[in-house]
Amino acid sequence: MEVTFLGTSSGVPTRSRNVSSVALRLTQRGEIWLFDCGEGTQHQLLRSDLKTSQLKKIFVTHMHGDHTFGLMGLLASCGLGAHAENVEVYGPPGIEPYLKACMKYSYTYFPYGVNINTIEPGVVYEDQDFIVTTELLKHRVTAFGYRITEKDKAGKFNVEKAKKVGIPFGPVYGKLKAGETVTLEDGRTFIGSQFCGATEIGRKFVYCTDTVFCENAIELAQDADVLIHEATFAHQDAEMAFEKMHSTTTMAAQVALAAQVKQLIMTHFSPRYAPGNSLQMSDLLKEAQSIFPQTVLAYDFFRYEIPRRR
Repeated sequence: MEVTFLGTSSGVPTRSRNVSSVALRLTQRGEIWLFDCGEGTQHQLLRSDLKTSQLKKIFVTHMHGDHTFGLMGLLASCGLGAHAENVEVYGPPGIEPYLKACMKYSYTYFPYGVNINTIEPGVVYEDQDFIVTTELLKHRVTAFGYRITEKDKAGKFNVEKAKKVGIPFGPVYGKLKAGETVTLEDGRTFIGSQFCGATEIGRKFVYCTDTVFCENAIELAQDADVLIHEATFAHQDAEMAFEKMHSTTTMAAQVALAAQVKQLIMTHFSPRYAPGNSLQMSDLLKEAQSIFPQTVLAYDFFRYEIPRRR
């Protein structure tokens, strides 16, 4: 699992930062899941090493334009030459009428499957490998945070050990690998865990933006391997953060600390902290690290590989 930041500015793009979008590449299955899709996201994808043809899911946090204005353009381009197919879009109330209105008035037809799903708190998607859950955050409009949980996998099956004790090759190997207890025809009983390595613990990815500090963000981020959290404002601008329902650096760090996450990556920065201003990005990093040392700042095209737990 690898994260690529395609846009890390808040509200409007800058010379060095596009508006919100984060890609999660599931390398084990050749898929890309996109979180938010601000204006220009498809251009950012073209500048990255990500393949649009691998795009399978788009998760939208809320309907503000800096998180949605690139959605229609990206989906339209996918139909014109990116060879995408069966793209699932998940988002808050409003996502379906918005996209259908865009399609109607731009006379756009998708020659591939696009399924639009309106979400509610709880599980919004599950397959054999992953569970996607959401919780309401605290913003000026309905906004959701997302948690992607990779399911635990059984450890590697020791074929040689099974052969050595005389277990005949066949379907029984699959049962043992799944952790089942198997009784052979000769009456011997074997427990699957005796022939498997340590269980591979699934990784946990959490994405929270836009929101002021809230308990739901902590609940969503519990024990996450990586938490991506907005940090629009510096701590000294907390009054403005509460007014606009966004987070400060210290709010993001407090969520990470309370949830005991492994790594915090902050994003969605206000342009007011650009070079030349009294407060710089380095100051924002220091504020967060004073509370939660395992913090880094995202920038456009920053990549982070989520390590497996040992």
